[in-house]
Amino acid sequence: MEPLQTPLFHEDIYAAIQTAVMALGGSKKVGAALWPDKPADKAGELLNNCINRTRPEKLDPEQVLYIAREARKAGCHAIADFTAADTGYKYIPIEPEDEKAELQRQVVSASQVLSDVISRLERLSS
Repeated sequence: MEPLQTPLFHEDIYAAIQTAVMALGGSKKVGAALWPDKPADKAGELLNNCINRTRPEKLDPEQVLYIAREARKAGCHAIADFTAADTGYKYIPIEPEDEKAELQRQVVSASQVLSDVISRLERLSS
């Protein structure tokens, strides 16, 4: 199966979300994940309505973030790319292993600071 070809640029946030939805397997699949209480075809229809700018139905911001996170796992950065470009930011994806290493460095650093503070408190208490 060939990977999904995604556009380099999106006209609006709705197009970026649509690209992400396609990367995740389509509106039925994503709609069913967003609204598990609905039949897949109805959930897919609702999702399509939500990403149609002319319709009154809209996604909740948490739902947009869910789609963006899931799409990122699938290698699709359409929502993040569009949002960064539209708001004047530079978007650079962070690999999970890099983030893990940075968090480990922060824990070590924070542990050292805490150790230093405890030592100072002990000296003052003596």
